[in-house]
Amino acid sequence: MVNDRQVKLYRKKRSAGKTQEAAAAAAGICPKTARKWEVGTLPSIVKKSKEPRSWRTRPDPLAQVWEPHVVPLLVEDTEGKLQATTILETLKKQQGEEKVSDNILRTLQRRVEGWRAMNGPGKEVFFPQAHPPGREGQIDFTHAEELGITVAGQPFPHLYFEFILSFSGWRFAEICFGETFEALVKGTQDALWDLGGLMAVLRSDNLSAATYQLKGERKPTKRFQAVLDHLTIDYTRINAGHSNENGKVEKAHDVFKTAVDQALIVRGSREFPTVKAYAAFVEEIRQRLNSKVAALFEVERQHLRPLPACRVPEFTDTVIKVRKFSTIRVGRNVYSVPSNLIGQKVTARLHPDRLQVLYRGRVALDCPRLRGQNQQRIDYRHIIHSLVRKPGAFARYCYREELFPTLAFRRGYDALRQVRGDRADIEYLRILHLAAETLESEVETALVLLLEQGKPFDYREVQSLIDLAPRSDMSHHMVLIPDLTRFDNLLTGECNERLTREPVSH
Repeated sequence: MVNDRQVKLYRKKRSAGKTQEAAAAAAGICPKTARKWEVGTLPSIVKKSKEPRSWRTRPDPLAQVWEPHVVPLLVEDTEGKLQATTILETLKKQQGEEKVSDNILRTLQRRVEGWRAMNGPGKEVFFPQAHPPGREGQIDFTHAEELGITVAGQPFPHLYFEFILSFSGWRFAEICFGETFEALVKGTQDALWDLGGLMAVLRSDNLSAATYQLKGERKPTKRFQAVLDHLTIDYTRINAGHSNENGKVEKAHDVFKTAVDQALIVRGSREFPTVKAYAAFVEEIRQRLNSKVAALFEVERQHLRPLPACRVPEFTDTVIKVRKFSTIRVGRNVYSVPSNLIGQKVTARLHPDRLQVLYRGRVALDCPRLRGQNQQRIDYRHIIHSLVRKPGAFARYCYREELFPTLAFRRGYDALRQVRGDRADIEYLRILHLAAETLESEVETALVLLLEQGKPFDYREVQSLIDLAPRSDMSHHMVLIPDLTRFDNLLTGECNERLTREPVSH
């Protein structure tokens, strides 16, 4: 079928002096057809001017099977899920493959679509909602791994927390690392304080961090309800499996990630030196998107309520007893703690991205929070002094793989196993103890040197390299000694000035 573009190109080439054959070849049509379109109206106009055809150009391939075999199947399919390909396979079994050909599939699909449009079951109707200014804000998390971000050369798995005002489309977005209660509270409060006011209703899907199942429905947890009460905001949730009911923020995810992806393409790299640099990049995109709805936002700003005087804490405290394994279990993950805390009750404070362990108000441990569940973070420095005295426990230790802080330590242990067999456990633990007593980086450097030499080694050779490692010579450093007489002079001068200003009582 010749289209308008081909005819226009053909005529343009002909007016430029090309032959019929050359012009037709340039337009992608044969010379015989091109001659018909040398002059006259365009194909689209000719097609519109033709009266619709009321007769068939070929026999109906479904005439014998449509009413007796296909229609009953469509009538029984009350949900409208039966596919034309399934109907075709059914017809083949009933009529035989010699009578039913695969060539009728497209005709069957069109016929089924037309029958359902007139006689099929009703489809789900979606109802557009009116969003008054200042009434509703929607929140949600979305994964961002598909963007392929790397930080300092390493993959950077993360999520975005997004908040969007349903009326104006003003948005807030920030990087987070899990759909946790702490991340939810922090993201919500960051959004509201950046917004500078409160809307009437907060809406989300059935986040496990905010809701729980009770008698067939999801309800807000007590601690999330306490946050909502503090903010004086009502809370609504969508029906399970109906993400369209949270459509504003769901669409916002797509728009925001597309904007980030396009900006990354223009930037020419998805690598960032630090998380802070990446966060600044994300914030710039957010501000650019918000500038497009600035006029609507100014209208909505007039309908926001004032913020509360303060924010609620964005961490969760749990009092827990340190087990004899020198570990605690927090947020369904295991963390090691200094062994001197064994048997003591400590406060595990979970932040969105960090864990603090406090003993009587003092921080005993501060480390990154594990992502997900059933993970473990074991610091060899917490247990090595005890493990080196019980080397037999190393072979079947539950968290044995956590005791290889870098690849060099793992390679070093494998090299020891090849030469010393079971004795390698003792040698490796002594090397690990050395790393805890000195500097891990120096021990790692020593292991790399010994591995490059390719010769058998043991703890003593590693220790000898550490002893020979150059240390900073403090004798060459200038020691600054403060001149305390200057402070004496200041105090003396202040006292003298006070005596001159204040009368002396006798």
